[in-house]
Amino acid sequence: MKKDLKNYSKEHLLFLKKRKINLAIVWALRVGLLLFLLLFWELSTRLGWADPFLTSSPSRILNTIGALYQEGTLFYHIGVTLLETVAGFLVAVAAGCLIALAFWWSDLLRRVLEPYVVVLNALPKIALGPLIIIWFGTGSKAIVFMTIAVGLIVVIMHMLSAFLETDPNKILLLRSMGASKLQILRKLVIPSSLSAFISMLKVAVGMAWIGSIMGEYLVSRAGLGYLIVYGGQVFKLDLVMSATVILCVLAAAMYFLVVLLEKILVKNTDN
Repeated sequence: MKKDLKNYSKEHLLFLKKRKINLAIVWALRVGLLLFLLLFWELSTRLGWADPFLTSSPSRILNTIGALYQEGTLFYHIGVTLLETVAGFLVAVAAGCLIALAFWWSDLLRRVLEPYVVVLNALPKIALGPLIIIWFGTGSKAIVFMTIAVGLIVVIMHMLSAFLETDPNKILLLRSMGASKLQILRKLVIPSSLSAFISMLKVAVGMAWIGSIMGEYLVSRAGLGYLIVYGGQVFKLDLVMSATVILCVLAAAMYFLVVLLEKILVKNTDN
């Protein structure tokens, strides 16, 4: 790394230094804002500005998470929800990309089915709840299906838009050079849609968590959504807030994995 830095000009090195400083400032402000909000939340309950029974507090949340850990149920509930979310996310992304590719490949297929996709996207997925229960029962299959249903259409529309926005002049150039449709897809359409694919993954992560928790609201015997529903029913709001905080941490971790994937793909593309 030091050898590479010797090849840079002083201006470039100064730019890299400023970039690192700016990144450090951003992260410091992020962490500082989070700590400030947590401290204000805790103090507001201890000083009587807010009712801890209704709003909970960071200390009560930590105690509740600790109690779940001691009971041996914390990682069980996390594992159930995480498995359902990741399974639905992977299936939705894979199936959505394949369907979008099929729509790009066949203009007739796209023109026939695209209106139905738009209508399905506008349909409130919660309305499918009774049907999902009848079709898949009250287990994890129903929750995974709900996760897929919430994310699939978003993936299709996002990727189809990216495929159709491929530069037509470049497509025409490849055709003039005798490239087949498959070669155009492999050499141009898919590589040019890489940034859109990463953007889609970031959106799909959020949709996957929405779908899995929505499914657990309908049918679940375990999971973080189950804890939220149960806590609300018995007025254990500390349990509700604890499950919500864990959900935020898991969703953030999954999002940063996508960001890490983006950096890897960009690095490989540059090389």
